[in-house]
Amino acid sequence: MTKPAAVRERLASATRATRHQKEWFHGIAERARAGEPYVLANADAPHEIMRAIGLPYVVNQWWSSIIAAKGAADASLAAVAATGLPDDSRQYDVLPLGALELPAERAPWGGLPAPRFAIAERSGDVTHKIFERWGRREGTETFLLSRTAAVPAPEGWWDLVPTRWEEVFGAERIDFLRDEIAELVAWLEERTGSELDRAELARIMALANEQAEWNRRTRDLLATARPLPVEVTDIIPAVMVPQWHRGTQWAVDAARGLHDEVAARIEARAAVCPDERRRLMWIGRGVWGDLELYRAFQEEFGAVFVWSMYLAIAADGYVRYGDDPLRTLAARFVGITDLLYVPPMSSSWYAKEAVEHGVDGVVHLVADDTPGSALITAELERRGIPVLEIRGSNADPRATGDLRERIAGFLRDRVPARADGR
Repeated sequence: MTKPAAVRERLASATRATRHQKEWFHGIAERARAGEPYVLANADAPHEIMRAIGLPYVVNQWWSSIIAAKGAADASLAAVAATGLPDDSRQYDVLPLGALELPAERAPWGGLPAPRFAIAERSGDVTHKIFERWGRREGTETFLLSRTAAVPAPEGWWDLVPTRWEEVFGAERIDFLRDEIAELVAWLEERTGSELDRAELARIMALANEQAEWNRRTRDLLATARPLPVEVTDIIPAVMVPQWHRGTQWAVDAARGLHDEVAARIEARAAVCPDERRRLMWIGRGVWGDLELYRAFQEEFGAVFVWSMYLAIAADGYVRYGDDPLRTLAARFVGITDLLYVPPMSSSWYAKEAVEHGVDGVVHLVADDTPGSALITAELERRGIPVLEIRGSNADPRATGDLRERIAGFLRDRVPARADGR
């Protein structure tokens, strides 16, 4: 059999996405400095509403990832501590609040002025307090959506959510969030003078579904590809930048471009690591301050990270079809946290993904706001897949300083190389 061809060239789709996002960011920042309102939206907020109303938005977690990747996490956390707030809790959520205090020359890409609106879900005990803090700043108002409890989900929810979402999340939860989203719409309309166009929202939802279908095809390609044809550090920006532009034609085209590029690499039998002997799964948020981590174990261990939650949740978590765009949007967001963190929804999904991707071992980064981690780990271990649990924040360099050593020890002690090299 011909040996796979080693590939080092970055995905063009990843390069295009990062370039687009930087240009987009500078445009948003310039307009915001000129007085145009923008929204700081948490990842669990219904972004499609802002897009349909015509309000630009910056996603809190994306901005946190840039702050960490550009080496500004320590300074931003120090700025948080200087205000009297804790700097060792929910770092991923609070980084933008700290970065606001940095001078332009120290802030990533020159930084951002304060948002006109801050919108999030009341997740846990801390996130809503962080967003309430935004609302105490002069010129910023906060709107918080409720977090409802998970209901027992049917087995194989990933096959049901596109059209049978009421069976997965329950009608009462969906209706409650739909009503709150309607309140958000009225709140924004009153403050901006703009009106929500329901037909435009329906068009945005249709484009978002099309984008998600391309992501699902790409995920399925990578699940069966042996060896891994593309770095996970390319897949993450290539899929997540378009996620923050969900509901646009640009995002659909980007998702289709990623799919086609991955398919071409598989056809060419490209390999990230031609001597691939161990396939790893990363559960949890990305360590943005050290992306080289995901390539660090190829030479010594033949170990490649074949999976992260970013493409997988973009494939399974967002597709929703329905006649009422507001209620369908509620179905998209009502359980997004459940799918990632609340067993049995999360644990069954991670196990399914691990098996389909041929995973030999899992690195599970457990933050202080991710419930159900022990049950997720237990389900994977029950399937015979060893798990390394690491507790700490992906956005705090102080918490992840020894990651490489711990992963290397895990590979030596618990993840044997595949005898067939496949």
